[in-house]
Amino acid sequence: MSQPQSSVYAKLREKLEEVNSEEAGSEWLRDLVEWLYQEMLEMEFTEHVGARRYERTSDRQGYRNGYRDRQLHTRVGTLNLRVPRDRDGTFSTRLFERCQRSERALILALQEAYVNGVSTRKVRRITEKLCGTQFSKDQVSRMAQRLDDELDPWRQRPLHRDYSYLVMDARYEYIREDGQVASEGVLTVEGISSKGYRQVIGVSMAPGEDATSWGEIFRALVDRGLDPATVVCVTSDDHRGLREALRRYFPHAGWQRCQAHYQRNAASKVLRKHRGEVHDQLRDVFAATDLKEAQRRAQQLIEHWSGRSPAFAEWLEETIEQTLTVFHLPKGHQVRLRTTNNLEKLHQEVKRRTRVVRIFPNRRSCLRLVSALAMEQSDEWLTGSRYLTMPEHEPVEEQEAMPQPVS
Repeated sequence: MSQPQSSVYAKLREKLEEVNSEEAGSEWLRDLVEWLYQEMLEMEFTEHVGARRYERTSDRQGYRNGYRDRQLHTRVGTLNLRVPRDRDGTFSTRLFERCQRSERALILALQEAYVNGVSTRKVRRITEKLCGTQFSKDQVSRMAQRLDDELDPWRQRPLHRDYSYLVMDARYEYIREDGQVASEGVLTVEGISSKGYRQVIGVSMAPGEDATSWGEIFRALVDRGLDPATVVCVTSDDHRGLREALRRYFPHAGWQRCQAHYQRNAASKVLRKHRGEVHDQLRDVFAATDLKEAQRRAQQLIEHWSGRSPAFAEWLEETIEQTLTVFHLPKGHQVRLRTTNNLEKLHQEVKRRTRVVRIFPNRRSCLRLVSALAMEQSDEWLTGSRYLTMPEHEPVEEQEAMPQPVS
């Protein structure tokens, strides 16, 4: 039994009034976060034993037995928490292991940069404020090993489900290797299962997005159990190396070129004063009710620009069909599979953390932080609501084959 929500809200209002008062010190944010975590621990423990403090109930599963102190290092400072204990020793909180995995990875990346002498002055100040300076390379190495013991099996876990759709994207981070700073790719693959649930199924680091790099990721997915024959469609940006790898490993899947990326590509091919017009025209094409209407609007767009900008019109004619593959899919799936925006939201969360580190001391450090964030996001997706309702997959236009990646 959990604590009544009204009581929790009342305590939260009281705490907010306290930290917003004139007497509140400079550590009010840390104090508030510490209080929230403590309340979460108490609620989790109450659910575990089946009764609130001093409550008598037939549903009780155990009894309280004091607390143990636990410190948690976060970006707002070190939190001093009291973890409840039960007499049988069966309570184990999920709060630290799941919710704070990415925090541990971020703190560890800062410490690694610090002890290896590759951090900037700004990163050193942040690290000293959050972590102090009382840590050594051996301590950092042990922390890294413990975190890797959680993340490596997750990245290499067997894939037992069929995946109807794949969404993939890449972002770049600065890595220091052998005294040189280089931009390295973080390549991520999201899978949407035949039951309509999504999860991150692939995270990897690579020097770039060539066919070899993406091919290694796809081969690993297949080796872990993904059946290429179940993949109906892949959504991604237009990248030659990625398309080559898709043709090799997923030859029967349709390819949807991300409409958001395509609009940005189109804007770069016209004068600045025409970019708004092109954006609206492409939105009109993508908002069509079916494939035939989208193709009709696309042809009108090409004809509109053939006199004003023949080179742009030629590019549209060669490429715009790549953005219309979603019209072959069930209507309920089209909006969510027309772009990689869903995966880019995860990358925005990655960016919020990585810009604190700025330059990672090595590739492994970056992969660890990205993996921790991807693992937490994947867990939320799997335990949340169904992303897509999955009927039988039948193309809307049965007389036409679904477009494939082209060279």
